[in-house]
This record gives sequence, C-alpha cells and structure tokens, in this order.
Amino acid sequence: MSFNFALILFWLMVATGVVWFADRLVFRRRRINDADAALRHFDAQAKLRDTSGAAASTDPKAIVEEREKLRERLVRQPGWIEFPAGFFPVILVVFVLRSFLFEPFRIPSGSMIPTLLIGDLILVNKFTYGIRLPILNRKVIEVGSPQRGDVMVFRYPVDPSVDYVKRVIGLPGDTIAYRAKRLTVNGVPVETVAAPDYFDPERVAYSKQFTEHLPDRDGSRDHMILIDDDRSGIITPDRFPSRDNCVYSEGNTAVTCKVPDGQYFMMGDNRDNSADSRYWGFVPDQNIVGRAFLIWMNFGNMARIGTFR
Repeated sequence: MSFNFALILFWLMVATGVVWFADRLVFRRRRINDADAALRHFDAQAKLRDTSGAAASTDPKAIVEEREKLRERLVRQPGWIEFPAGFFPVILVVFVLRSFLFEPFRIPSGSMIPTLLIGDLILVNKFTYGIRLPILNRKVIEVGSPQRGDVMVFRYPVDPSVDYVKRVIGLPGDTIAYRAKRLTVNGVPVETVAAPDYFDPERVAYSKQFTEHLPDRDGSRDHMILIDDDRSGIITPDRFPSRDNCVYSEGNTAVTCKVPDGQYFMMGDNRDNSADSRYWGFVPDQNIVGRAFLIWMNFGNMARIGTFR
C-alpha cells in the first residue's frame, strides 16, 4: 500500500500550524491576561498581610518565588497546545527542506546497478530542475532542465504515487534506439568500453560491465552499465501515452522512440534488469522530482557513502 508522505507532512504542518498561530494570537494573550489578574490579586493579598503584620515572619524571597511559580503555572501552555505547537517548527523546517531543497530516498531495486545498489540512501536535489509547488509539483520558477546522463528521481507515470530512479537517456526531440543491446542517440551509436565483469552478490552471478560515453552538451558523460547475455532482451511494452512515437521491431528486441516535447526517455544502468521507458514510455516534466547526487548512507556497506556519477 503506497501513501503520499508529502501530503501527510503538509497536513501535519497545517494542523500543528493552526494550533501554533492560535496560541500566539489568542490563547497566549488570554493566559497572560488571566495571569496578570491573578498576580494583581496575589500582590493585593500580600500587601494586605504585610499591612496587618500577619506576614511579619514571612520571608520576602519566598513570596517572590511563590509569585513567579504562580505566573509560570498560569502562563504555561496546556498539554493540548504544547504538544502540537512544539512540533510545528520542526515539521515546518522538514517540509521546506524536503519540498524545495533536498529529499532523501532509499534504493529498493537493482535497476541502477552498478551506480546505485539496493539499500543505498540517496539525496535528491529538488531545485536543480526548477522550483516546484509542493504536492501539486507544478514548476513556478525555471532554474534548469535535465541533461543526458543525469540520475533522476521521478513519479512513475503508470502510478504517480510511486517514485522511480533512472538515468536520463533521451531529451525532448531526441531519437533513441536500442537494438542488440546497443544504444543509439540521434542516429549516433553511443560508445562503450569493456570493463571487468561485475559480480552481483544478490544474484550470485557475473554480468558484463561497460563504460558508456553518453553524449551531452559538454561532450560526453561517462557511467557504468551492465549487460546480461543470459537475458533475451525481448521488450514487452505496455500501452502508454505517445505510444505511436515508438516502433518495436525484430521480435520486440529492438525499439526506436522519438521523445515528445516536455518529456524524457529513461533507462536503468542495469540494462537487462530494468523496467524503464522501453516498457512504459516517457516521463513528463510534471513528474520530475529532482536530480540524485549523493549516497549519504548504506547501512550494509559504509564504503558506499559519497558522490556518484
């Protein structure tokens, strides 16, 4: 069962914020007024005792301490206000950081191996692709746009309540082809260089590993990919928006797609073990969450902590 944590956090912020502001604007003033009235009565009684001589033996310091305790008790927030109002500043800070700056994610699958492993905890930059309204995810300030080679977190087009992470392969207007387990961008085959085989401890198997030189505006972006020769490479595509922009051929082992405006073609680095744009189509701009840039923790492998490409 999936849930929208951002929406839950938003409503918690609203609920605790209402209590916090109501206390600052209404209830706290009432408590102070009630305390002032009680203290005036206390002072009058103390003065009366002092005049009558009944308090001759009373320590003045004790009277002052009693007065302070009375004021503190009367001004103190009741429990039904103290608890939510105390959490409001914390929830507000978390909501702002998570909505506009950085958001943590956990990698649940092996589709981005060897770049990201199962259990990696990553941070996502929320503003690098533009400032977006929380919950609605509508861009209000243009900052930048995804580039080929970026590792991007986005809302899964088939079920937007689920977050996916893949690598940006195709930009709007690009023609992407994947045939015989080789990638072509705008008619130019993407260069790959063989690297030592990768051992996957989860599968207890080796996969062929390559350095892929993905072209971008500054030349090329290098990253590692895996190819599993034991997999047939057959693609069983779903029905998806702009499905007519893709042509599947050679027994569904090859696909060529023209990326529509405002959308992106995504692929996992673990090419034969990734459900990506080859199967379910393009990622609209409004589904973008942000750019992954840091592995901040992996409790099973501390050596994973640090940046990645």
